Amino acid sequence: MTRVVTLGEVMLRLKSPGFERLFQSPVLEATFGGAEANVAASLAQFGVDARLVSAVPANNVGDACIAMLESFGVDTSMVRRQGERLGIYFLENGANQRPSRVTYDRAGSSISTAKANEFDWAEIFDGADWFHVSGVTPAISASAAELSIAAARAARERGISISLDYNYRKNLWRYGKTAPEVMRELVSFATVGIANEEDCQKALGIEVDVDVKSGELAHDKYRALAQRVLDTFPNLQRQVITLRESHSADHNGWSAVMHNRRDFLTSRHYEITDIVDRVGAGDSFAAGIIYGLRAYSGDDQRALEFATAASCLKHSILGDINRVSVPEVEALISGDGSGRVQR
Repeated sequence: MTRVVTLGEVMLRLKSPGFERLFQSPVLEATFGGAEANVAASLAQFGVDARLVSAVPANNVGDACIAMLESFGVDTSMVRRQGERLGIYFLENGANQRPSRVTYDRAGSSISTAKANEFDWAEIFDGADWFHVSGVTPAISASAAELSIAAARAARERGISISLDYNYRKNLWRYGKTAPEVMRELVSFATVGIANEEDCQKALGIEVDVDVKSGELAHDKYRALAQRVLDTFPNLQRQVITLRESHSADHNGWSAVMHNRRDFLTSRHYEITDIVDRVGAGDSFAAGIIYGLRAYSGDDQRALEFATAASCLKHSILGDINRVSVPEVEALISGDGSGRVQR
């Protein structure tokens, strides 16, 4: 297999300790994360040659960010050192009936001011067979939207597979365009769509009668939703939808479905209790489906099971990035979910 390229923002994550409210104590845990960076780091953990395209400031915060990515084995050679600041997000971890809360402070970040003509797409995609971007990046700013579309177009021109996680973030779409106005153009370049049920409806404006807050799953409705997306975008080869049953902040049901224009596939269902950190779970799923579709070519069911198991394990890991290996994911797929000590 060759290289996977991702494009997106890396942010400084500032989290209150444990399950404290934000600023309950004068301490914040500082790490780094961001949708496409999380995907690249997860893929690198799976042994994939993963490259991140981004922009971070040329200061000591940017240096620490680059060092973190490289510690996971991510190729940062195409990360531009420019702009004024790294975006920040503040995280308060929820518990029981109190949900987790994210507060963004990312206006004017390096990637939000980057221009498409500043990037050499021929060099960026040299040796690549897969490109991944999410709906977070085009939501940041008009120029970031143009950058995302330019990257997807360049990948499409080179015959590279493109996965797009629709990733709707209502608090980011504030520069004058709605999510569907931008995302529908971006999806027109993709070969694999990744979403939860709300993303399909809010990011693309495609709806079926699905109540995302009910906590109940109706697979026939998700099949209809996936079919509508595929009918709307004939370039898509697969539509994947993650299904989360939110019983509480600590207890979720987790599974996924895939429509590949031939079959409608359903993954194993996981009951995840005592969640450690669910931020980045969707990114871990995206990394898993990319890995699975490339490693298990022709076996979409196995690819779907790999992605669902990988993202299930992410709920047990603190931080944005999924720190698991292929053997650990395959062990869960095979039924070893006891949590017994490995000696």
